[in-house]
Amino acid sequence: MAAEEGGIREGPLIRTGLRATAPILELMRGLCAAASLFVCLVSAAPAAMPGFTNAEFAARRQAMRRTLGKSVLALYGYTARDVDELRTGFYQEPNFLYLTGWNEPGAILLLTSESETLFLPPRNAAVERYTGAKIAPGDTQASEATGFDQVLSVAQFEAQFAKAAESAEAVLTVRDRRDLPARLERLTPKREIRDARAPIAALRAKKSPAEIAWIEKATQVSMDAHRAAWRRIKPGVFEYQAAATMVFAMLDRNCRTAYTPIIASGPNGPVLHYAENSRQIGNGELIVMDVAASCGEYASDITRTVPSSRKFTPRQRELYEAVLGAGKAAIAAVRPGATMQEINKIAKDYLEAHGKLGKYLTHGISHGVGLEAHDAPAHTSQDKFEPGMVITIEPGVYLPEESTGIRIEDLVLVTATGARVLSAALPKDPATSNVR
Repeated sequence: MAAEEGGIREGPLIRTGLRATAPILELMRGLCAAASLFVCLVSAAPAAMPGFTNAEFAARRQAMRRTLGKSVLALYGYTARDVDELRTGFYQEPNFLYLTGWNEPGAILLLTSESETLFLPPRNAAVERYTGAKIAPGDTQASEATGFDQVLSVAQFEAQFAKAAESAEAVLTVRDRRDLPARLERLTPKREIRDARAPIAALRAKKSPAEIAWIEKATQVSMDAHRAAWRRIKPGVFEYQAAATMVFAMLDRNCRTAYTPIIASGPNGPVLHYAENSRQIGNGELIVMDVAASCGEYASDITRTVPSSRKFTPRQRELYEAVLGAGKAAIAAVRPGATMQEINKIAKDYLEAHGKLGKYLTHGISHGVGLEAHDAPAHTSQDKFEPGMVITIEPGVYLPEESTGIRIEDLVLVTATGARVLSAALPKDPATSNVR
């Protein structure tokens, strides 16, 4: 997905809310719904993210706590009202999810240099008729399920926060969350409110083995989805039909789209984040296909540009080869110590040297990928690459006057010695294949 100006794109990009499906849990939920006039006393199963241990999230919080000094961190998870739950299902605020692994609505995290507390909403029998049983404070499973020694009710948050902030120099939170900074300022009017996103992003930038495993799965599912769409595409097919083929391939593997699919044919190709997907594909056109999956809350990000008639025109081939070469040059430069600014310059210089196309590259060619399709590190980052970072390499050229857009995007893992292209199995080089 084309990199945006302004750093990490915060917000609801991922739509993967995970739900327990064990038969015994479903039976318990059914019993709870049947006894709707009473609070169900059966504890819900854990909602922690699959493939991760509580120890990993505890280690992340410990790393965050080491950066706090005399400050405190207060993070609010999303509530059901913060997301359009009927359309998307529930998904968690990414920074909150990263530090807690908790994927149920209405929770709050409080960290100090010496303590960590998770606050959960109380059980609500009427709501659970629709959502199923939830873990609540006081449940015997609460500590084991959440990985927190101290699990309290959200009704206790303000008192606990005020006490923790008494001797704090500052309060950290996600500043763009509606009225949350103002709410915290009312509780501690003499404390500076700082943005927590930068220090959390510094942790999120380097992926753990468990995170990389989910990103690899999302990438494999994404590549399979592209191949499925290639088999369907031909002149006369609508963009939305190609998108539908890809979305089905993802849902069929228990994954979802990491972002709104971009199937941009002909004159739609130069529109970077075109998402209407309503046009009928014409003969002899190029189709920019920027579509990727999210599996287990972790995103991939892949783009290929293919000819609708299975063959490039000479001009299309010329432009395509230039973009392909720019991507190869940039990938070759990815290694620990390099920066996004450096590889962006390499790609633009290559395009300028091959047809004076540099001015037609209108976006940064790299951004981090993780819990969000636009994750840490941000494409504006001057920080040096480190092993474990997952980034995109996505040069492109966009010529509205020729009704042509071309973008080739790969997902790359920074290794100790260079880079490993996670999406390498998806064809892109017309010199060795017909692209599809």
